[in-house]
Amino acid sequence: QVQLVESGGGLVQPGGSLRLSCAASGILFSARAMAWYRQTPGKEREFLARISIIGSTTYADSVKGRFTISRDNAKKTVYLQMNSLKFEDTAVYYCRDQGDYWGQGTQVTVSS
Repeated sequence: QVQLVESGGGLVQPGGSLRLSCAASGILFSARAMAWYRQTPGKEREFLARISIIGSTTYADSVKGRFTISRDNAKKTVYLQMNSLKFEDTAVYYCRDQGDYWGQGTQVTVSS
């Protein structure tokens, strides 16, 4: 059974940082590209970042230079380091694997 479990969300002030984690099970993690998305109420899920099996990365313009995606194949975990957070980064954050499995999401709230 495939499971993707996100963690690390929470409440942070503008300008602050958070690191999200997504732990995978039931898949050959090292052979999967992984990605992060986010969603706010009433909007479609927004692509944020992707990391290939060899570690190549792609970012949405909205987060480029502020967010960093990385992976640890030994731990079967993908990370999203988020810096310089803004109010508009408030959303539920999801990880996704290339087989189109999704995690349950973790809430990030940026508020003063």
